[in-house]
Amino acid sequence: MTRVLLVGSGAREHAITRALCNSGGSVSCFASNLNPGIMALAAGFELGELDAPEAVVAFAAQQLAELAVIGPEAPLAAGVADALRAAGIPTVGPGRELAQIETSKAFARDLLMRHGIPGCPRYRTFDALAGVAGWLAELGDSYVVKYDGLAGGKGVKVAGDHLHSHAEALAYCRELVACGGRFVVEEKLVGEEFSLMSFCDGETLRHMPAVQDHKRALEGDRGPNTGGMGSYCDANHSLAFLDDEDISAAQAINEATAAALKAECDEPYRGFLYGGFIATAGGSKLIEYNARLGDPEALNVLEILQSDFLPICEGMATGTLAECEVTFRPEATVCKYVVPEGYGAQPRRDCTLVIDDERLAASGVSLFYAAVNQPPGGALETTSSRAVAVVGSGATLAAAEAQCEAGLAAVSGRGLHVRHDIATPPLLAQRVAHMRQLRGKRVAPVAGAT
Repeated sequence: MTRVLLVGSGAREHAITRALCNSGGSVSCFASNLNPGIMALAAGFELGELDAPEAVVAFAAQQLAELAVIGPEAPLAAGVADALRAAGIPTVGPGRELAQIETSKAFARDLLMRHGIPGCPRYRTFDALAGVAGWLAELGDSYVVKYDGLAGGKGVKVAGDHLHSHAEALAYCRELVACGGRFVVEEKLVGEEFSLMSFCDGETLRHMPAVQDHKRALEGDRGPNTGGMGSYCDANHSLAFLDDEDISAAQAINEATAAALKAECDEPYRGFLYGGFIATAGGSKLIEYNARLGDPEALNVLEILQSDFLPICEGMATGTLAECEVTFRPEATVCKYVVPEGYGAQPRRDCTLVIDDERLAASGVSLFYAAVNQPPGGALETTSSRAVAVVGSGATLAAAEAQCEAGLAAVSGRGLHVRHDIATPPLLAQRVAHMRQLRGKRVAPVAGAT
C-alpha cells in the first residue's frame, strides 16, 4: 500500500482522500481544520499551516510518505511542492514558479501571448493608476478588473455585474494600488463559462470531463462571487451549451500551455492543470488558469472516475502518465454546497449543521465535508466558509439533480443556504438560449429544459 501525504482539508481533499484510499493508498493528511470525513479515512492527521514548507516536509518524513498530493493553491504559492521534491518525495502539484499560472493573472496572459496560444482577450497590466482611465475608455463598457494574485475566487470584478461605471472601476483599481497590488484590466468576454481540467506530467495530458461551476452566491446567478456554490457535468462529459469544437479547443489550449510552461520554466508541470474557459460566439476563450483541481469541480469528476486514482497521481508525479489508463463512467453528476447565509459577503458565524446519516445513506449521494471541524467525540462545528458538498449522480442530469436534492434533505441546521437552482431545467435552458443567441442555432436545446 502506497503511503500518500495529502496537503489540505476541504471538500476537495475529502474527495481526493476517498479516491486515493479506494485505489490502494494509505493517506496521511496535513490539514488546516479537523475535517471529520478525512479523519475517518486517514492513517495520519496533523493540523498546521498549509503554506509552511518545513512543517509539511517534516510531517511527510514522519509518515514515511512515498507520494505527495497538494490540494489547495496557497501551499503551491508558498513552494511546498518544491520543498517536497527536494526531500525526494514525488509530488502532484507544480513548483512555485510554475504555479504562477494561477498566482499571477499577468503571468498567465503573458505566457499565452508569448507562445501564440489562442484564447486571450485584449488586456493590460498595471501597478499604478497611470493609463488605466485611457484603457477603460478604449474598452468602453466591456471590461474586467482582476487582482494579480490569489483572492479565493473573489478578486475579479466584472463590468455590469460588480462595476457599473468607469468611476467605480477606477475606485476598485485605487484600492488595489493602495494595497500594493498589481492588477490586470482586460476585455470582457461574453458567453457561458466552463471548466476543463487535465491530469499533467509535463509531457502527457489526460483530460477530464467539462464541468460548469456556479460562482455567484444566489439563485439566478445573482449576488457576490464565492469560492463556488456547486457544479454539474452531463453524462456525455460535456455541457448542453457546448459543441465538440469548444471542448477540443480548450483541450488544445491546456496542452499548449503545459508545453509553454516547460519551455519557460525549464521544468515539467506535474499536477492538475485547470483551465477556466468561456464559450463565446468566436469559440473557447481562456478566463484564467488554476494550478490545482477545482473545488467544487473535482467532486464531479472524481465521482465518476472509473480508473484507479492512485496510479494517475503516481503517473503525474513521476512523468509516467502516458502509461496510465484514464476513463470516466458515462454518468451525469450534480454538486451543491451547503454554506452559511451571507457567504461571499458577510457570512453568518453561528450556523449549526446536522447530518441525518440514515436518510443520507438512503439517498445514495456522496457527502464531502469542507470548512468544518469535529474534534474527536465532539460536535460538528461550522465556520464562515462552505460546510458540506452533496454530490448526486445518475444516467441523466435530471436524475443526478434529483438525487442531489434527496441528499440535501438529509442536511439541516440554522442559518444555512443552498443554491437549489443549479442543474435545474430553467437554468440549463437559460444557458442554452444564451449560446443559441450568440451563435445562431449551432447548439441544440437541452432535453427537458425548454
